[in-house]
Amino acid sequence: MALRNALMAALLEGEASGYDLAKGFDATVANFWAATPQQLYRELERMEADGLVAARVVEQERRPNKRLFSLTDAGREAVRAYTAVPPGRPAVVRDELLVKVQCADVGDIETVRTAVAERMEWATAKLARYERIRQRLLAGRSEEAYFAEADRVGPYLTLLRGMSFERENLQWGELALRRLAQRAVRHTQQSE
Repeated sequence: MALRNALMAALLEGEASGYDLAKGFDATVANFWAATPQQLYRELERMEADGLVAARVVEQERRPNKRLFSLTDAGREAVRAYTAVPPGRPAVVRDELLVKVQCADVGDIETVRTAVAERMEWATAKLARYERIRQRLLAGRSEEAYFAEADRVGPYLTLLRGMSFERENLQWGELALRRLAQRAVRHTQQSE
């Protein structure tokens, strides 16, 4: 998947500045796609040159003018074409923490445990942020009512996937911490 597809998905929510997209990326597609602000700005420029987005300048007092981007008809057609093609193979996980856990038996188990605990803190924070977004989307409705009434259900479904991913990270983290603690005790007993 290209970054432009993730940007087009984010722009389905409506007009946004590059800054808003970079900031809001975390709330829309970051649970399945990551990019730096610089990558976003470069891709928006390419998308504008390709006619997929249009930009308008909004003059601001005491601040630099900002450009607001929106999907063009060609951009919406590109979204339709993109969704019509079956997805490729699932992404490969490249996670340095998992490599460190793989090496923990002969490495510094306590440092690895600390890294796992930090990952759990990160997952907890993301889950809390996702829950706030979920509550905002539901706006007091039940999920059934949301699905029956909402104009778009894709953002909610992808949000649920992100929440599920972070819950699984927490579940794995608890298991990993418990087992690494047992291993650390075993190593200490063997050293004595």
